[in-house]
Amino acid sequence: MDTLLLLNPIAFSIGALKVHWYGLILGTAALVGLLLVIREGKRYNIPQEVFMDMVLLGVPSAIIGARIYYVAFRWDDYKDNFWDVFKIWNGGIAIYGALIGAIICAVIFFRRKGYNFWRMADICAPGLIVGQMIGRWGNFVNQEAYGGPVEESFLRDKLHLPDFIVNQMNVEGVFHHPAFLYESMWSLVGLIILLVLRRQKFLRAGELFMSYFIWYSIGRFFIEALRTDSLGFQAPQWVASMVNGLWSPMTAMGFEQGYLDPAYGNVRISQLLAIGIIIVAIIFIVVRRMTGKADVRYSDPIVSSNVPSESSDDMVHTGPVAGKEDTVTPASAKEDLKQAEEKKE
Repeated sequence: MDTLLLLNPIAFSIGALKVHWYGLILGTAALVGLLLVIREGKRYNIPQEVFMDMVLLGVPSAIIGARIYYVAFRWDDYKDNFWDVFKIWNGGIAIYGALIGAIICAVIFFRRKGYNFWRMADICAPGLIVGQMIGRWGNFVNQEAYGGPVEESFLRDKLHLPDFIVNQMNVEGVFHHPAFLYESMWSLVGLIILLVLRRQKFLRAGELFMSYFIWYSIGRFFIEALRTDSLGFQAPQWVASMVNGLWSPMTAMGFEQGYLDPAYGNVRISQLLAIGIIIVAIIFIVVRRMTGKADVRYSDPIVSSNVPSESSDDMVHTGPVAGKEDTVTPASAKEDLKQAEEKKE
């Protein structure tokens, strides 16, 4: 059998500087996500600089959060070599940690800009999931975040994957589940769902963002168990049994869980976190609806409480109007807008 040529993780070199495909793919993911967010923000007359600044602050915050999350759950590997904590180029980040870091940054940033966090988070949700969809291909190039061993025939005959994916999933002579592809495709379907949802009149503020978390977490719960590099911890046996029971439909479909090092526990942290996020997100939507706090629709105007000094004090942003261009309305019309929305209730 001929030796398979794997993808070179280095895209090109400029002198001693080596540019990796992983970095290019992540950069592309961030750019596409940003462009999608800016486009939707224009419908509400939100300056694109707001989102650009958010990315400039959010990306470093996400990286820091991702690293802290990973190190926290593998502290035994770092406690005797503290400086290794900062060697992020050696690998070791977690996407849930990245989301936590980015959200903390966004809450502070949008409040300082005078915008309601939930309204802005809704606009950003499709950008987040498209970024994850593209970003996972960086794991593909690096041959990481893959699943457990699998027969080559499963990839070729059952999943009908092209040669370049099957070959790249051959790690040291053993084929593996392309977990990156599963998550990327799941995110693609999620992106379509979010784009459809955000044009529905029943959608309230914060619910698109919660829908993103629900969809992503469902997929992450099932895909995470296929992987062999999961963070884990020792949980009571009933918790492990519950998680395995919820995952059992995958077994019926011919999938097997990847190896989880007993030294790190018997439950994958990402799976438990996914369950918790789904429950919290559903409760968030239901409680806000029942208590009447969800009185603002996704399609309602988005107004910043901060009035730029160079702008006229009698102007305010309004939301999209069907069949018309975005408009700027005198502040004296704020009350009329409010009354109109109350009538819509």
